[in-house]
Amino acid sequence: MTPAPLRVLCVDDNRDAADTTAQLLAAYGVETQARYAGEEALAAVAVFRPDVCILDLSMPGMDGLELANRIRTAAGDDRPLLVTLTALDDYSTLEQVVDSGFDLHFTKPVEPAALLQALADYRAHGRPA
Repeated sequence: MTPAPLRVLCVDDNRDAADTTAQLLAAYGVETQARYAGEEALAAVAVFRPDVCILDLSMPGMDGLELANRIRTAAGDDRPLLVTLTALDDYSTLEQVVDSGFDLHFTKPVEPAALLQALADYRAHGRPA
C-alpha cells in the first residue's frame, strides 16, 4: 500500500511566493494548499490538517511567529512540522523562530532540492531532533 501524500500548507502574503511553493511541491506528489494570511491559514489548518506548514515570517496582521504559536497551541502534540521560508536570517530572528516552535528554517530563495529533501527526511524519519 502506498502511503498517502504529505499534506503541506504554504502561507505567504506574497501570493506568487505561496502559489509557486505549493505548485513546486505538488509537482512532486505533495498535496498542497496555499493561503495568504494568518487567519485564513488557521482556518485551513483545522480543515486541511496539514502534515507540514511552510510559513513566511513577515506578514501583515498575524505574522508567521504568531501563526506558528497558534498552530502549535491548537494542535498540541499532534502539530504539523513547522517550517519557515523567509528573507529574514539574522540571529534575533533565528532565536524567535526557535522560541516559536519551528522545526526548520529556510531563507528565500530556497533551493527546491533542499526543501524537497527536508520533506523526504520528515516523511522517512519524523520530526528533526
